[in-house]
Amino acid sequence: MKHISFRILSTLTAITISSLIVYGLAHAGRSTKGPIENAISYTGDVVKNIEQKLIVENREEKRETKLLWLKPYAENKKLLEHPKRILLGAFDNEARDGYESIVSLEDSLKTTFPLIHIYAAWGGKTEEKFPADHVNNIIQLGSIPVITWEPWLSDFNAEEYPVAGKEDRNKDGMKDVAAGLYDPYLKQWATSARKVGKPFFLRFGHEMNDGYRYPWGPQNNAPEAYVAAWQHVHDVFQKQGAKNVIWIWSPHPAYEFKEFYPGDAYVDYIGVGVLNYGNVAAWSKWWTFKEIFGKCYDSLVQYKKPIMITEFGSLAVRGNRVKWYADALQSLPKQYPLVKSVVFFHFSKDNTTTQQTLNWYIKDDPAITGAIVNEISKWKQ
Repeated sequence: MKHISFRILSTLTAITISSLIVYGLAHAGRSTKGPIENAISYTGDVVKNIEQKLIVENREEKRETKLLWLKPYAENKKLLEHPKRILLGAFDNEARDGYESIVSLEDSLKTTFPLIHIYAAWGGKTEEKFPADHVNNIIQLGSIPVITWEPWLSDFNAEEYPVAGKEDRNKDGMKDVAAGLYDPYLKQWATSARKVGKPFFLRFGHEMNDGYRYPWGPQNNAPEAYVAAWQHVHDVFQKQGAKNVIWIWSPHPAYEFKEFYPGDAYVDYIGVGVLNYGNVAAWSKWWTFKEIFGKCYDSLVQYKKPIMITEFGSLAVRGNRVKWYADALQSLPKQYPLVKSVVFFHFSKDNTTTQQTLNWYIKDDPAITGAIVNEISKWKQ
């Protein structure tokens, strides 16, 4: 009750202070330039940040204590490349502006995530710059960021990044990346990445071998062009001093991927998405974890790299989702010893693959969360 009262009082104080700021700016606005909308937006940010701070502070000590074992990893890239235990993590679509949903999922699974996953797109928009605030917030929470970095080239301004003679800049876009066309953007990202000062994971241009999904795929780019682009991006980061980045190469497990491998010197981790869509569409069926991941594991072992399951989840369409999670996690780590990280795909409103909106959420299903808790408790930690 004491915490709730303090939270309410602090939030009311924030609203009062912010209202006075808006009033003052509105009064000043009669004789000065500057849109009042910015002040209102700022007020919302103040309230949101104070509210978020309270949520984090109420949990921070407990969370930090639970992640004390992670501190050596958070300071040492080499340790993260070869962890002695499986690192759990999650992406949650509601966690872009706060971490209540991540904390809620942690509570349901009776764990604390070492990894928090976010997505970032290439482009010239403000929101496509390096997500420094989100990265720093994740680090302050005691976790390590995982960023999936998607090269959507169509978001770049034609004046700043001209592609003469092309109607679609995604066509042979990886060749342009390798040639240095996007270097100013890459250097900005690399500089910001270096300033983080701590290791984090970067999953660049995932599922590049899938010709049906992303524009950086083989429908637009030859495998050797993708490899050259990867190597060039990696080299830019190295030259800018961003050696704290852990590079995840993440092919689609259903398609041939050997030709897309950038080379041992350019890859730190192998990433694989393991998502069971069930019978949600004509192209899908109920696949077990073994059918999705087990079939490609032997091919991935040849690279002798640690493996991260970068998107881990199952829908509940014509199958037993509880059994799916239990069987999957029971098989780790004995059957797949190179798997060092598992990141839950916790997406409540996923419309990226089908016309219908899909719900991957599990936190409110006690049967599923109970099965997960039961299996991960058996892992040697």
